[in-house]
Amino acid sequence: MRAAATALNLALRFLLELCALAALGYGGFDGYNLGGPLPLRIALAAVLPSAAALLWGRYAAPRAPVRRSPAAWLATQLAVMGAAVAALAATGHPLLAGVFAAVLVANTAALATLGAWHPPRPGAPG
Repeated sequence: MRAAATALNLALRFLLELCALAALGYGGFDGYNLGGPLPLRIALAAVLPSAAALLWGRYAAPRAPVRRSPAAWLATQLAVMGAAVAALAATGHPLLAGVFAAVLVANTAALATLGAWHPPRPGAPG
């Protein structure tokens, strides 16, 4: 039962990570309600999720090449997920932003309870 709950919550976490990238892309295209020119909006829609994915892959992913720093790991998680919540709120979807944040917090608590969500140990290989 515990293994199934862990697998379900890890799958939900991955879905939340994908939703964060989608929210950043949407937020970039919407221009954070600035109404900028279309080329700029398209560029932001591509750059924001790409930058988040690069940061996540380098510092927060389970097989990230840099896993020695719990601070970088946590900062990356907070930056990407916080930016996704902010993007949803800034694009006129505060309820969706709140639901996303609540599900994220619940998922993080569940993973921590199950022992499947924890920062890397200082000095750990990686």
